[in-house]
Amino acid sequence: MTGLDSQLKAAMQAALEHLKGELKGLRTGRANASVLDKVSVEVFGSHMSIKSVASIHVPEARQILVTPFDVSNLNAIAKSIEAANLGLNPIVDGRVVRIPVPPPDESLRKQLAKQCKELGEKSKIVLREVRRKFNDLVRKQKADGTIAEDQMKKHEKHIQEMTDKFCKDVDTVCAEKEKEIMTI
Repeated sequence: MTGLDSQLKAAMQAALEHLKGELKGLRTGRANASVLDKVSVEVFGSHMSIKSVASIHVPEARQILVTPFDVSNLNAIAKSIEAANLGLNPIVDGRVVRIPVPPPDESLRKQLAKQCKELGEKSKIVLREVRRKFNDLVRKQKADGTIAEDQMKKHEKHIQEMTDKFCKDVDTVCAEKEKEIMTI
């Protein structure tokens, strides 16, 4: 069970970590450099992540500062941020791109909270899929005669307990993010 247990835990932890990464990209009222993680910039004929072509800083709560490594990429960075539909309006200011982060209005906060819930539900679906996969594996072991029926039941119970624990963790992570989004 230990090998199976570690695989189960790793698969469920991966789903939780993926959710956390997705939630970082949701905008809140505070400036957060991770909202730019999915922005790609066309530089020298190829698409690169914004972190590959610039350094990103958050000097204050309502502003993100992007400093390109090569100043000639300044306008391409600003256009890419605008095109990413993040609700942010970058301003080219000398050798940097300033991005003021306005506090989201009530309807946008509700929309972001709804999006947060949807991401949580998708993660729970992934967790349930992992549960199904491992339950099938245990049942196959029982059918092959590798394990006894009472051991199969014990494994299924453990798989369900792990699923419940990780679903609760997903709810906690989503609730924290929703609270952050709804805070003005």
